[in-house]
Amino acid sequence: MSENTVNESIKGDRSMTQGFVAQYAAEAALQIDGVAELVPSFAVALKEKAGVVHEGKGVRVVFGQTQNDITSITVYPVVFYGKIIPEVAWEIQERVKSDVERFTGLDVEAVDVFVCGVREMPQEEVKDQEEEDQ
Repeated sequence: MSENTVNESIKGDRSMTQGFVAQYAAEAALQIDGVAELVPSFAVALKEKAGVVHEGKGVRVVFGQTQNDITSITVYPVVFYGKIIPEVAWEIQERVKSDVERFTGLDVEAVDVFVCGVREMPQEEVKDQEEEDQ
């Protein structure tokens, strides 16, 4: 059985899969300034190598057991060098929580952020940032 079809949350007359919610969360996290990419878990990376498509790469969603239970989300970003990691993590938490709650109607209890690495900014972004600072 697929991970996305086993765990469904029912809100009214709609049902949502973990992949659906993870996709919203991933899109919200990637819009934050300082996020280079999201990193999939080891298990997801293996599934992708086998050709299985995974929605919301770099995001894990856990639903509560009943329809009124809360949802928790874990995000695994890589942050650009020079950005303040706690600030980027806070922005990810705020954006993911608000977007998922607004678009799905689910109650998000927690958004955990585990920064998986730091990456150097591409040269064109470094030049743009230097021009803004002057």
